[in-house]
Amino acid sequence: MSVHADRRPSPARRGGALAAVAAVALLAAPAAVAAPVATSSGAESASAVVHPVAPTAADEKAVRDYWTPARMAAVLSDPPSNRPPAGGPDGAAWKGSAALSKSVGRLFYTDRDGEDSSCTATLVTAANRSTVVTAGHCTLGHNLLGDDARWNTNQLFVPGYRDAKAPYGTFAVRLASVHPEWVKSGENSPYDQAFLSLGRNAAGERAADAAGSTQRLGYDRPGNLPVQQFGYPRASAYKEANQGRPEFTGKRLAHCWGTARETLGWGDVPKPEDRWGVRCDMGGGSSGGPRIADFNNSTGKGAVVGVNSGSWHMTEAGLFCEAPAAGCHRYLVGPRFTKQVTQPLFAAVQNS
Repeated sequence: MSVHADRRPSPARRGGALAAVAAVALLAAPAAVAAPVATSSGAESASAVVHPVAPTAADEKAVRDYWTPARMAAVLSDPPSNRPPAGGPDGAAWKGSAALSKSVGRLFYTDRDGEDSSCTATLVTAANRSTVVTAGHCTLGHNLLGDDARWNTNQLFVPGYRDAKAPYGTFAVRLASVHPEWVKSGENSPYDQAFLSLGRNAAGERAADAAGSTQRLGYDRPGNLPVQQFGYPRASAYKEANQGRPEFTGKRLAHCWGTARETLGWGDVPKPEDRWGVRCDMGGGSSGGPRIADFNNSTGKGAVVGVNSGSWHMTEAGLFCEAPAAGCHRYLVGPRFTKQVTQPLFAAVQNS
């Protein structure tokens, strides 16, 4: 079954699809409190719910000050090991173009239970040069039943994060944009996507200017394309050879690659709508990482066509299976970006 890729262990998740409609609503809640989200009539009739996470310069500084290098390093992960590098299409350290690693970074936050955690996010080409895309649950989480939505606090993006260092500075999240159907339920996996508008780093720079690299967005692309999926996993999902490696303990960027496949339902569990991904060992922390099509290894550029959201076990025939079992493989999957759902979320914050 599906699980959020930033958690370990994690609850089962099922997909659902509901129609999108048309305006933008603003839900205010104190930035320092994991406040419940009221699904008011305004939010229910919107195509984007925009939340002020750290809207003032003082709020931004407080978030940057909260995330010291020691606090970042203390986020829960598998213990380190001295295993030699072991990589393949289902999980390896990224050693390619710096343009890619500059555009992808770790997204730190304090979750609804008050625990520090992390996801992955990607700088995208935007008018404000300060917008990242990630998974919805990396900014707005739910309880184990998918209810009681609460905003994560202390949200901070670190492009190019590597070995507890922030080479381009750190950027507090000012605004978060999610779909109202994601506010309603954490079971609505096609809506598990979000865009975040960032503040400036301590030097006063915008994120895209400081990092020097962004990725473009791709809407309504076929799901079954050759893709690269990136993330900062804090754990290996199943391969002992990866456990404790720097790229599987949140210290360095990892990736998986192949031709994406769509998840299928099983028994009484409906097919999660429009979720795609490749076989991948990246575990908790890789949520929100980009699924990139048309990827050029030399330039490190491509089109972000979706994000990592959860995992699904399938056979080669595409049928759900229970792991561990022969012929049963884990896929890291997430929603496919569309103009109907994704574009309004981006438009709601890219000019902020």
